[in-house]
Amino acid sequence: MRRAYDRAGLSESDLAGTWLAQFTGWFAEAVDSGLLVEPNAMVLATATLDGLPSGRTVLLKGYDEAGLVFFTNYESRKGRELAVNPFAALVFPWYPLHRQVIVTGRVSRVSRAETEAYFASRPFDSKIGAWASPQSQVLPSRAPLEQAFGDLVAGWLEDGAEIPAPDHWGGLRVAPDTVEFWQGRSSRLHDRLRYRRIPDADWVIERLAP
Repeated sequence: MRRAYDRAGLSESDLAGTWLAQFTGWFAEAVDSGLLVEPNAMVLATATLDGLPSGRTVLLKGYDEAGLVFFTNYESRKGRELAVNPFAALVFPWYPLHRQVIVTGRVSRVSRAETEAYFASRPFDSKIGAWASPQSQVLPSRAPLEQAFGDLVAGWLEDGAEIPAPDHWGGLRVAPDTVEFWQGRSSRLHDRLRYRRIPDADWVIERLAP
């Protein structure tokens, strides 16, 4: 299985002045292309303190100069790993556009106010799901999950109160140290241009060999 990547190239002169401006442009193109089911889907890689890696797909829910934000159960595998080893990598796999964006950086929790504001915007079923699922824990079957979901739905519908964000659930922000923009090219001579943060200074842009 082999596919030629020949849509376009990526030169230094094409890049915006900041990683944020460049990402904003590429993200808009990914959304507008109509080729991606969920352009905000990103692979999140984490690791334990002793280096055992894990990965999964999460959804980007916001970004700015401070970093890229997603939401999760803090007691999940990724939540536990990031609590002890607060570094992660993100990959946006925009394959139909022959593009990837790869981010690495330190991870921290967003403010509780930010978590609560986002949680309030979620659909009813998604709010219930955050309470019902003991994410990453072993289940004997699907039945206990569905039972917990049903009980919570009935309880909150009867009570009529606003559903709050669970204490164990919230946002995480990846503050980039590097942001790489990868454009597929023919003969596997791909373009890889990376913004890299220099400690106590600004960012540099550097080309990486494919």
